Amino acid sequence: MKDKREYDIIVWGASGFTGRLVAEYLYLNYNSKNLKWAIAGRDKLKLISIRDTFLDKSIPIVIADSFDEKSLDEMTKTTKVVCSTVGPYAKYGSLLVKSCVNNKTHYCDLAGEAQWIRKIIDLHHEEAKNNQVKIVNSCGFDSIPSDLGVYFIHKNISNKNLTIKMRVRGLKGTYSGGTYASMKNIIKDASSNREVRKSLTNPYGLNPVGEQSGLDKRDLASVVYDTKIKSWISPFLMAGINTKIVRRSNALSNYQYGKDFKYDEAVMTGRGLKGRLNGIIFSIPLIFLAAKPGSLFNKIFNFFSPKPGEGPNKKERESGYFNLRFFVFQENSDTSIFKVTGDRDPGYGSTSKMLAESAICLAKDNLDNKFGVLTPSYAMGDHILDRLISKAGLSFSKIK
Repeated sequence: MKDKREYDIIVWGASGFTGRLVAEYLYLNYNSKNLKWAIAGRDKLKLISIRDTFLDKSIPIVIADSFDEKSLDEMTKTTKVVCSTVGPYAKYGSLLVKSCVNNKTHYCDLAGEAQWIRKIIDLHHEEAKNNQVKIVNSCGFDSIPSDLGVYFIHKNISNKNLTIKMRVRGLKGTYSGGTYASMKNIIKDASSNREVRKSLTNPYGLNPVGEQSGLDKRDLASVVYDTKIKSWISPFLMAGINTKIVRRSNALSNYQYGKDFKYDEAVMTGRGLKGRLNGIIFSIPLIFLAAKPGSLFNKIFNFFSPKPGEGPNKKERESGYFNLRFFVFQENSDTSIFKVTGDRDPGYGSTSKMLAESAICLAKDNLDNKFGVLTPSYAMGDHILDRLISKAGLSFSKIK
């Protein structure tokens, strides 16, 4: 970005729970390191409260509204990067992305809404390329561990056309209220819009137009026994976005993983009867989430689920973790196993660090000239991988 900007990063939605964690991370780790940043949102009083309670009175505040294009333009013109935590993105994010593209401002978010990302690709990918802007979605637990996990594997295994099965081996924490609100919005859109359903069910739904086919099938929807890893597996809530992001990375990179690369995700629940029962129990929240909007099941799940702006306390965040295993299969070779772990709960503690480091990476690092609506690994590559390991508490390793 050649023109001078007042800020390196603006944290959009800093009065929300995750937005506040991102701002707090920047304040604690980068405030004295020549980073010019501000917090932003539409409610000045809430932003002042967040700033004065968790940050410092010297942190600037910017006021804008998700539905007011003029105010968004005034904001995006002042910064190199907008770091957005305001979801559901299909409801609140479209005009902001448009403003970033128009004003040549890089952007990152936590979007897990495949139907919205598809819309943003169709509307803005070519213009973002022409304006030399990076629009980078899914920079939290969905989908950085999956996307950078596969990227890391291909740095260590040069063969193409691998079959990789990501299995959640362990996880402690809860999904965020914002994630649940986004999931509900996806289900609502899918129930009323055929094109949305088509985009969500196509494994290659985020690939460029004309390149939306391959060997992968739809994401797992039932509890089955995986004979290759010798364990029962259950559907994984984030697979619907993670797998599509990984496949888009492959397509954007001119198929560096190969045209016949295969990838899927699930939760590993163990062997025998206990493993099968664990798989069924793990699937129950998905059944309630997928229930028809307004139904009894859906109302029950709504009652017990976190609301946007709510989240675990500091002790709960710091005691959380995630442990992902990547089983790598290739012809005429033994199975390899890689591991990706995080040192905080996935929905808040780790996600806020991943997003913050993504924003810093876009603002400060000397990245390749790749522009458009991109994925984390394709947009930031080794730069974000190094940051995740050295700053954000993630580890990437080969264990077999």
